Parts: sequence; structure tokens; C-alpha cells
Amino acid sequence: MEELRTLREYIEQGRYQDALLLVDDLEEMSREDKLNKIYSYAVVLLTHLIKRQAEQRTTRSWEVSMYQAADQIKRINKRRGSGGFYASPEELRQVMEEAFDLALKRASLEAFEGQYTERDLAAQIDQSDLIDEALRSVMKSGAAVDG
Repeated sequence: MEELRTLREYIEQGRYQDALLLVDDLEEMSREDKLNKIYSYAVVLLTHLIKRQAEQRTTRSWEVSMYQAADQIKRINKRRGSGGFYASPEELRQVMEEAFDLALKRASLEAFEGQYTERDLAAQIDQSDLIDEALRSVMKSGAAVDG
């Protein structure tokens, strides 16, 4: 990784301010990567929650997929070394809200064997309730967020 070599050079040369700026950049890159992964799992979780709410049924496969997605969100969000979390509860909600449209698109292809458009499916569900449920499932799968 080029950034680590550069960081080493800055430290060896006593360029501590440049090193700190690079560390900030590396931290932000890591955080963005974590949020992107959380987004991907949020799409999976929300897709199944949308289908479950719209169809008023579930399958074992959906339940396992929802559990796995919630668990992965929790694991990705947890900072290993320092403790704490990458995303606050508010940031997790924002990621869920951003993921919702893609989840709705996917669910419209799967729910009711794809016979409803996204708009039709959206009329059958409550977005806010689904996001709340998704966040609860992440917290239920372990201590996922502070607060």
C-alpha cells in the first residue's frame, strides 16, 4: 500500500504534520469503506423486510438472510482496537435511508413474483417502520451502536 510507505517516509523525515494529515486520510478511507459495506448489507436486510411486510409472510431463507445481514452490519460497524463504532445511530439510519430505494427496486422484482412496480410496492409498505425494524434487528444481534 503506497500510503503506508509514504507515511513511513514522513515519519523517518520528521514530517509529522504531513504524517498526521495522511493518517487522517487513511482513517477517512477506512471509514468510507466500512460505510459502503454497511450499505450493501442494509440493501439485503431491507429487501427482505420489504418483501415480508408486503407479502405478510416470510421464509426460513429470508429470516437467515436478514439475521446474517444485521449481524454483518453490527460486526462491520464495531471498531476492534479502540472500541466504539464507525457509524453513530443517526448515521446508520442515514445509510438505511440511502439503501432503501435500491432495496425497493430489488424487492419489486422478487415480491409477489415481480408483478408489482416499485411504486405499487411502496404503497403497500411503511418505509419508516421498515427502517426502524432494520435498526432494531442490528441492535438485537448484539451491541451494535452507542446510545
